[in-house]
Amino acid sequence: MSTNWRELFPTKLTFVIFLLYMSLFIGQGIFVTASQESNNSYGYNTVTVVLLTEVFKLIVSTCLYCRYNNLRSLVRDVHKDRNVLALYMVPAFLYCLYNNLAFVNLATFDPTTYYLLLQLRVVVTGILFQIIFKKYLSQRQWISLILLTLGCMMKQVNFGSFYSDANDDSESAAIQQQQSLNRTTAAEKHVHGKNMSGFDFSLSAVFILAQTICSCLAGVYNEYLLKDKGADVNIFVQNVFMYLDSIVCNAVILLLRGELLDAFSPQNLGSIMRFSVLIIIVNNAAIGIVTSFFLKYMNSILKTFASALELLFTAVLCYFLFSIPIYMNTALAIAVVSYAIYLYTQSPVVNLGKVRPLSSLNDATAKSTDKRKLLDEEAAESDLDMV
Repeated sequence: MSTNWRELFPTKLTFVIFLLYMSLFIGQGIFVTASQESNNSYGYNTVTVVLLTEVFKLIVSTCLYCRYNNLRSLVRDVHKDRNVLALYMVPAFLYCLYNNLAFVNLATFDPTTYYLLLQLRVVVTGILFQIIFKKYLSQRQWISLILLTLGCMMKQVNFGSFYSDANDDSESAAIQQQQSLNRTTAAEKHVHGKNMSGFDFSLSAVFILAQTICSCLAGVYNEYLLKDKGADVNIFVQNVFMYLDSIVCNAVILLLRGELLDAFSPQNLGSIMRFSVLIIIVNNAAIGIVTSFFLKYMNSILKTFASALELLFTAVLCYFLFSIPIYMNTALAIAVVSYAIYLYTQSPVVNLGKVRPLSSLNDATAKSTDKRKLLDEEAAESDLDMV
């Protein structure tokens, strides 16, 4: 078996996007954790931070579009493809929930456990991918996805119970064993007040499941819009659609919570204007823009594997930065996840849809008419080759 790097990363730039995506997501968990108070709460309004992040994304995408165009052209493109703008309300709402739940769940779980639990989305993403794109995964691809999920479940296994003396059935031995098990479980479960054991059938489990479902639906549907319904729309215009809708969704959340006006008071804005919070806004904005390139020129299946790779680096960084230990269950889970990723590289999913492979950023900013012309030319060449 050989790794199909060419299918995995069609161009060098897609590999750069892959690495950048991982680095930024690793930063998300670390930056959000570093911004928390000693009791794992936040000294700022997290919804306001998400809203300001979407505003920053909108500004950056507009500036990138205007490198080769102008604002009048942007307004014209938005009006021309307003039906696509309406379609983006679905992933915008899902990403809105996902981004806000990230703050909630990172206040409960340590970053390594957080990313492991999010890998439960892998199989769901595979199913949605088949339904929406009608591209059925091979047996090896499904095995790799299932292994990835099992690796995440392994994080919940308490290996401390396997080291007890099973041959000693005395009452004192049983009591000592239970006390030792309780101490081990308590130590593992709440280091620095964080849940490190995974699901515990509480409200935190509901929140992580909700975030997982939002991630699956938003990722696959966003890829569908980028590669099918909006394939001939400039990627920065598509980003403008997403961020306009996201701003509306976050504003509605603030309105429903009765915090729309208070969220932008001098006191609240002052708590946000700190480096530890501003770096979150910049990092998350970069994640949003890079994700759009990732989904347009690669696919949501590979994105789940990129997310799983973050575990390797997140666990090590959290050990050095926050003194969060790496237990045996975490190490084994990471090992299984790593093998699943290796297995997937032998037979990766290829789903370019109606877009061309990305060789330079100029390709992404080309006018839609030029893209459509190139696609038609390639289709004609393919027909000639078949003849």
